This record gives sequence, C-alpha cells and structure tokens, in this order.
Amino acid sequence: MKAIALDDERPALDVIDAFCNRIDSVELVKTFTRTGEARLYLESKPVDLIFLDINMPKESGLTFSRSITQQTLVIFTTAYSEFAVESYEIEAVDYLLKPFTFERFKQAVQRAQARWQALRQTSGNPLEGLEQTYLYFRVDFNLVKVTLADILFIEGLDNYLKIHLKEGEPLVVRLTLKAMLDKLPARHFIRVHRSFIVAIDKIQALRNRMILIGQEEIPIGNSYEKDFFSLFRR
Repeated sequence: MKAIALDDERPALDVIDAFCNRIDSVELVKTFTRTGEARLYLESKPVDLIFLDINMPKESGLTFSRSITQQTLVIFTTAYSEFAVESYEIEAVDYLLKPFTFERFKQAVQRAQARWQALRQTSGNPLEGLEQTYLYFRVDFNLVKVTLADILFIEGLDNYLKIHLKEGEPLVVRLTLKAMLDKLPARHFIRVHRSFIVAIDKIQALRNRMILIGQEEIPIGNSYEKDFFSLFRR
C-alpha cells in the first residue's frame, strides 16, 4: 500500500516514518504538516492509506478526511481519545492514541491491509467480476458507493470529474482523470481523449472516430487513437 502521513508535529511524522520502514506491506511516500499541501498532493497522486492527526491548526483531521474525494483508507493518530466515536462514523480503519507502540501501529496497518485487499480482490477477475467491484467517492459530504459495472464513461472538467452511470444522474466528484484512471482496472477502462475515459464493454459502436455509448458521442483524441484501436481490435 502507498501511504502518506499528515501531522503538524514533525517528531510524530518521524515516528510514523520509522515504523513504516519496518513493515513491508506499506510504503510511506510523503509526509505533510499542513492539510492544504496534502490535499493538493492527493488531487494528482492517489494513495491507499493516510495516517492522519486530528488536532491540526487550521483544519481538523476529521474535517480533512471528509473532504477526500478518492477512495483512501484512514488511520487516525492523535493524543485525544474523545474523537474516537466520530472517527468510526467516518469509517476509519483504526484510531491510534499517542504515544502508540510499534506493535499497536503494526496491528492498525494489518487491518488496513486486510480492507485494502478486500477492495481489490475482484480487480483481476473476468468482466462479470465488475458487478462485485466498487469504489467510494466523496460527493458533497457523503461517501457514495459506485459499482464499476455501472460506469458508462467519465468526463473530465478541470479538477472535477463527471461520472456517467447506467441509471440516475451523473456524479460530480473532485478528482483528476489521471487519478481516476489509476483506480480503474486497465482491462476494462481506457482513456480515449484528454477529457474522457470509457468503459470498454459499454461501447456500442464506432463512427468517424467517435465512440457511441447510449445517446452520447465521445471523441477519440489523436494521441490516444493508436492505443485505443490496438486494444479494441483485440
């Protein structure tokens, strides 16, 4: 799992870094002391796990966790026990009270690993496996579960995405196309334009370098044409 850590105290980050170096299943790729910097990083670099302090100067870890748009597991690390109930309402993996031991930290990471593997366990299955594969997206202040088999195509709008589904209105989430593509199984989804990702099995027809999905026509960009037709012919 790729992880980041967020804490306004550098010594606390050093402890998390040292503990992660002793566990093979997690790679700590970045640490932050400010929520704004971490949020900017997450907009372009998807991660699997966040070690998150709650008592931050400008924005609490609880508030920050609610603003995360990608499907990311959270382990809270804090000196305050009174936020434990609220952390589980956010579906945090674990709640570590400082100072925590390496064994307690390792236990939390193992829980995260188990949940992470459960989320990914069907990603290598045949196409019908998408029926049991899903992602969570932050929409306003809610987590919305989206089954991958229900996705028709995804439209990029600056730093936002519009996820078009088989039924209902499209979901608008704060995420980049690159970050979204990293979440999707490559054998089932492909980027065909700087502004579009399509579900391969939802393509109904091709017409003059346009992909037809339902009533929608999606252009194939010049730089994506070769990869698309190579995959589509297979």
